[in-house]
Amino acid sequence: MTEKIALTPKTHTAPPARFSHGVRKGNILQVAGQVAFLPAEEGKPRRIAGPALREQTLQTLANVKAVLDEGGASWDDVMMIRVYLTDVDHFAEMNEIYDTYFAEQNLTQPPSARTTVYVGLPAGHLIEIDALAVLD
Repeated sequence: MTEKIALTPKTHTAPPARFSHGVRKGNILQVAGQVAFLPAEEGKPRRIAGPALREQTLQTLANVKAVLDEGGASWDDVMMIRVYLTDVDHFAEMNEIYDTYFAEQNLTQPPSARTTVYVGLPAGHLIEIDALAVLD
């Protein structure tokens, strides 16, 4: 039986509850929902990237990528992305930011599937993203 490995990048603090930022078992890697926290700085409280959707989306994608990297995966390995937005009016702007981000990633595989849903998030957070990757 393949061992389940918890993934916590150096840029992340410990989760606020009993879960892992990411988990890899065999060739499957699940990234937990990531938000726009800036990289952890010892002795300092966590801070959100900024109040704007653009800043938060880019930092959230960077946080997902950090977990993928920690587990030996890349965006090319991602099969499914789920985006959680707090405001329906942010959908078009998020799509523009998302498309530009992935156009700059030089992917060699087709884009992943994606679902976008609207939710409530803690104060100040506009977006959360999780991902599922399958490695060769």
